[in-house]
Formats: sequence, C-alpha cells, structure tokens
Amino acid sequence: MSQDDRTRYSDKELEEFRAIIIEKLDKAKEQLALIESAYKNDSNNGTDDTSPTFKAFDEGSEVMSKEANSQLAIRQEKFIRDLKNALIRIENKTYGICRVTGKLINPDRLRLVPHATLSIEAKNMQK
Repeated sequence: MSQDDRTRYSDKELEEFRAIIIEKLDKAKEQLALIESAYKNDSNNGTDDTSPTFKAFDEGSEVMSKEANSQLAIRQEKFIRDLKNALIRIENKTYGICRVTGKLINPDRLRLVPHATLSIEAKNMQK
C-alpha cells in the first residue's frame, strides 16, 4: 500500500514521531524555563551609583528586554501546547493527517515540524 492510499501512520511510525515530539518538548520546556528566569530576574546591572541619566536608559532597556522575553515566553508556551496536542493526536491515531485535505502529511515535514496539522499542499492553499 503506497503512502497516498493509507489513511493513517502505522503504530511503529507513530512511535518514531512520539520520540521526536518528546525530545522537542523537553527542549522547549528547558528554553521556556530559561526565558522565564531571565524575565523574572530583577537583579540590576549596578547602575545605582551612576548618574540618573544612565539609570533612565538602563530602566528603559530593561522594560524593552522584559517585553521581548514576555513575547518569547508566549511563543514558547504556544509551541509547547502544540507539541502536547500532537501527542494527543498520536494517542488518538489521528497524527499526521492534514486537517484540510485529509491526506497524510509528508513524514519528512513531520520530522521537521512535528506539530504540523497541515500538509504543504494545504499550507500553500492558505496563501
């Protein structure tokens, strides 16, 4: 049976994808912890004894840095959620099925983007 005729990935293939997702999930959680610790780090850079002008610049960059870290954290949380949802699809044996075309998503695409829910064909239709 060719890949085009199949309606789902085999249990063995799903296990391969599960391993990839779990590895990415562990790394994503580590990265989120780093981002959050940087975001919550209130230690200053020792500008208390310098002129008020420098302190104002420092506080401004600190606010911008916190905003950037907040955005990174939000994006990372979404990535983690998407990976967890992919694990649920593996459990349901619906993983790797394009939600638009109903065909199997190319396994090479899933290895690169394991939380993908669209085939390249469907993704191109969105443009």
